[in-house]
Amino acid sequence: MMRTTDLPPTIPVFPLPGALLLPRARLPLHIFEPRYLQMIDDCLKTEHRLIGMVQPRAQPARDGRALQTIGCAGRLTQLSETEDGRYMITLAGVSRYRITREISGFAPYLKADISWDGFERDLGKPEVDTGFDRSAFLDLLGRYFESQHLSTDWDSLRDAEEELLLNSLSMLCPFEQEEKQALLEAPSLATRRETVVTLMEIALRGGAAEGKPQ
Repeated sequence: MMRTTDLPPTIPVFPLPGALLLPRARLPLHIFEPRYLQMIDDCLKTEHRLIGMVQPRAQPARDGRALQTIGCAGRLTQLSETEDGRYMITLAGVSRYRITREISGFAPYLKADISWDGFERDLGKPEVDTGFDRSAFLDLLGRYFESQHLSTDWDSLRDAEEELLLNSLSMLCPFEQEEKQALLEAPSLATRRETVVTLMEIALRGGAAEGKPQ
């Protein structure tokens, strides 16, 4: 089992609105900007091959920071290159982290000093949500998908493990940027499930702001 002491104190960070990565989940990305192509090339030269996904803030913080403090690092596990030089990559979620200092100027992309403290659970076994009512949840999900004109493989959802199901929906559903940040920062799988349920219920009520995660 990996420990936080095995992880580097500085990583490249990739600010991408709406792109959520969670521990033990996988995120496919299409890389085409020159600075991020350089980031991928540099990442491949490292032993850890970690890239930190992070959400930009809707409004800069009081200290001027444009990025959210908490993100999630993923290991570059798959890469293919198109004929015109773009990269199609997959990141495998490893652990959330907290940015302690943003570093710019030494590379065309952003790096950050980070702390892994407080996220030790991310490096362990998949979480279990003992209060998860799959039948009721899938009923709500069906109504939400219908309202959003979304389709899915329902057989796969019925058979999926709790963490895989909840984390995949957190990443793939068309939630707002701040809502996805709330899902990332959820302290437990049960809290993330409760947040997903709340967001779907809000959408079904027509987007009323009451009860919306801050």
